This record gives sequence, C-alpha cells and structure tokens, in this order.
Amino acid sequence: MKADGTDVTRLTNHNAEDYYPSWSPDGNRIAFSSKRDGNFEIYAMKVDRPHITRLTHSPDVDQDPTWAPSGNRIAFSSKRDGNFEIYVMKADGTDVTRLTNHNAEDYYPSWSPF
Repeated sequence: MKADGTDVTRLTNHNAEDYYPSWSPDGNRIAFSSKRDGNFEIYAMKVDRPHITRLTHSPDVDQDPTWAPSGNRIAFSSKRDGNFEIYVMKADGTDVTRLTNHNAEDYYPSWSPF
C-alpha cells in the first residue's frame, strides 16, 4: 500500500499461514515465511508477479528472513539443527551457512547497514 494507507494490494493468496515479510533493498522482492508446504520455510516473490519461489528446504522451522543491504543474501532463523540458530543464504536459496551455534535460541537476525 501507499504510505497514506491507500491502494492496498494483496500479494499472497494461499490458505496457509504467511508471516515475517521482508522487503528487498531495491523494493522489487519480498521474502517471507509460510507453512504452505507443511512447515515454515522461506519463500520469495517479485512484487509485480504472483510467482512464489521456495528458498529453503528444512525438516523444521525456517523464519524471520531479512535482506542484506546489497540484496544478494538473506539472513534467517532456523530450527533445522535442533534449536533456533541464525543462518545466511544467497538470495536464490543456495549456499546456506550457519552463523551461530549455542544452546540458547537465536532469533530475528538483522543486518548492519555498513
């Protein structure tokens, strides 16, 4: 929608839960979490097209996507290794790397603008 609240547009239309939307820095894409394939995974879509691409394939929860300032990577939280840790991947879902490794659960990653 526009900043004044007009022109509201629905971007997803699925009976599954869609959460944690995150705009890409260029404003052309949105990453989000959805249960549309049985458990929470990360998906991305171009704002001007209805085609949605699944980026993660985890046996457990992937959520909280956030774009790098460059737009070429996405950080996210995942429970794929037993408890929530922070991971990063390329914007196309490849090259997934675990960044944290602790018994405590790590959520909601955020990128530094620098």
